[in-house]
Amino acid sequence: MGNTNEAPAKVAFKINGMSCAACANRIEKSLSAIPGVAQANVNLAIEKATISFDPKRVSLDDFIKTVTNLGYSVGTDKVTLKLYGMTCAACANRIEKRLAGLPGVIGAVVNFAAENVSVEYIPAQITPAEMIKVVSDMGYKAVRADDTESVDREKEEREKEVRRQTMLFIIAAVFSLPLLSVMFFELLGVHPPELLMNPYFQFALATPVQFFPGLQFYRGAYHALKAKSANMDVLIAMGTSAAYFYSVAITFFGEGPVYFESAAVIITLILLGKLLEAIAKGRTSEAIKKLMGLQPKTARVIREGQEVDIPIEQVLVGDLILVRPGEKVPVDGIIQSGTSTVDESMLTGESIPVDKGPGDEVIGATINKHGSFKFEATKVGKDTALAQIVKLVEDAQGSKAPIQRLADIISGYFVPAVVGFALLTFAAWYFSRGDFTTALINFTAVLVIACPCALGLATPTAIMVGTGKGAEHGILIKGGEYLEKAHQITAVVLDKTGTITTGKPTVTDIIAVDQGSDEEVLRLGAIAERGSEHPLGVAIVESAKAKELELGEPESFEAIPGYGVRAVVEGREILFGNHKLMQDAKIDIRMLQDQIELLESQGKTVMTMAVDGRAMGVVAVADTIKETSAEAIKEIQQMGIEVYMITGDNRRTAQAIAEQVGITNILAEVLPENKAEEVQKLQAQGDVVAMVGDGINDAPALAAADVGMAIGTGTDVAMAAADITLMRGDLRGIVDSIRLSKQTMRIVKQNLFWAFAYNSAGIPIAALGYLSPMLAGAAMAMSSVSVVSNSLRLKRFKPR
Repeated sequence: MGNTNEAPAKVAFKINGMSCAACANRIEKSLSAIPGVAQANVNLAIEKATISFDPKRVSLDDFIKTVTNLGYSVGTDKVTLKLYGMTCAACANRIEKRLAGLPGVIGAVVNFAAENVSVEYIPAQITPAEMIKVVSDMGYKAVRADDTESVDREKEEREKEVRRQTMLFIIAAVFSLPLLSVMFFELLGVHPPELLMNPYFQFALATPVQFFPGLQFYRGAYHALKAKSANMDVLIAMGTSAAYFYSVAITFFGEGPVYFESAAVIITLILLGKLLEAIAKGRTSEAIKKLMGLQPKTARVIREGQEVDIPIEQVLVGDLILVRPGEKVPVDGIIQSGTSTVDESMLTGESIPVDKGPGDEVIGATINKHGSFKFEATKVGKDTALAQIVKLVEDAQGSKAPIQRLADIISGYFVPAVVGFALLTFAAWYFSRGDFTTALINFTAVLVIACPCALGLATPTAIMVGTGKGAEHGILIKGGEYLEKAHQITAVVLDKTGTITTGKPTVTDIIAVDQGSDEEVLRLGAIAERGSEHPLGVAIVESAKAKELELGEPESFEAIPGYGVRAVVEGREILFGNHKLMQDAKIDIRMLQDQIELLESQGKTVMTMAVDGRAMGVVAVADTIKETSAEAIKEIQQMGIEVYMITGDNRRTAQAIAEQVGITNILAEVLPENKAEEVQKLQAQGDVVAMVGDGINDAPALAAADVGMAIGTGTDVAMAAADITLMRGDLRGIVDSIRLSKQTMRIVKQNLFWAFAYNSAGIPIAALGYLSPMLAGAAMAMSSVSVVSNSLRLKRFKPR
């Protein structure tokens, strides 16, 4: 991000999180204290900061950092622009640098493979329209992605580009083939027809190729040089122009061999490469198109007692919608009446249909199999799960993996270095041999072979296919960096409840003492837990309801995280929780100790109840282990990764559960707020840690981990904090995520190796005179196609 060099400059931006005048004053003072700031005003009413400053001494980044460090956030927005006209990684780097340098832009990331740019910006400073104009002034075309969000428009643009490249290739091929045939006649030892050898005839064939299909290279080179940079177009334009204009000079003003065929055939071969690349690149974003195509076009809404078919865009929150057998669920909602089974494989990757009835949630784009039902729409438009998944995948495909930075840095310096090397090649051949023709041919070959297209496509194509493939199988990856990081994981920390276990515990044992009855212990425990959202509390309430016990409301209720609850029920003080709660309250539970130990050794969670300071009994709750947990944990361990179980349960209970799934590393009696600390301890040992959880109290640990994985059946908060979301709620998704990461990174490294190797080997071969310009053009075109094709091999990835 940069700023203009004029002083003084002014910037205005929105600040979120201010609650009073003291907040505004604090921010204002901090901003005013920054060296280079002439004046800073913070307006609480409109939540805006206005700053006059010297851009040579301070930048917008400094202001944002200051506001963020104070605990507030700057109001930024994000826009994705679809880009047209990029030819190589150097183009992408130019656009990225130019946009990132605009006043008001926080950051810009160009994805060459996806042909788009994601820009974070301050709306008060700059608009997407201004960004589009800047891109246009650079010689490219940009439109807002939300103007092209429909599958049809995206497909239309892709097909239009393929048609354009096909037409240009055919024109170039028709004019170039007679020129190329001369080479075949010579290879066969047959003298070519005189007409084909006539330099004027060759000039007539080569000129339309040079300035009609080849015009795009001149246009691109002009804009690149105008911006004081160089890209693939510069190399192609220089190389083919050298051969063409030298041949023109010989034809009209001198004598000697001409090289019209070299210029024309190079352009033709590069156009063929661009055509194949456009077709292949279209396949890398198929996952997004497939997801977007899942959305049904209409919904059958009940309004004023009538069934009406309306476009999906017109569905409102609160609408009652009827879904018949075989139809897609139009939007997200809650079933009001009717039962059915729903195929949710598009969301979870799980092929077995799920039973649904009143009160159950249904997700838009899932398929209703058998019964009919009516449901109330709760999320529509961009708020639906499908829309969120599409956005997540789009963001991930638009992000950069750290490994790509290396390629970006190299390609930024590569083209100018190649031009310099080509000039040295020309000079070396010309001055050592005195042969202008040979020097020119080798100069051209070096320029053509060195185009860094493959380098720019190596990482983003693989990341696009990898994230898309993950989404198809219920693995949602937030960005390229997490897809890259996952293959480095050395330790996996699994939360117990809802992750290893189903998270739906049931009451198994009730033991009463002190003349109490089992029913009374359960009834008082259920009343005390009525205000709790903890799965154990819910299980106790449900058990009491199933026994039709009369449940009133507690007079007071307090949840004690990691310990239990304190409540007043019918005038009596109830303490209900683990042994630590009893210990802290100095409750004597010795008479229950043997029963507690026995139940805990069976893997049950035991909650002790005390009434008015005296132990009254215990309730044991068991949470069943998911069928696939043990299998998944074994597979993770076979990958050489250490597996840890983290839980608030006491060590004895935790040990019993861990033994059932084959875990030896147990982190027991960990309070929710300390889970992140345990993750950090493992990181301090040098481990790359993945944290897997599903609850609100897992969010800090998910955020602290190198890779946070949320079980998709859990809470929205956990999913928001996670880097990877496993929609199936199955721990085998961890194995699949790591496998997908390993496979993607293997493809990326192969792509980068061959892109580097190809240029590293090709340039000296061309410089030494062992590579004709035509072969260089063919090799350059095919290198890009091979990189994209290699990335497409990821489409064969299948989960276990």
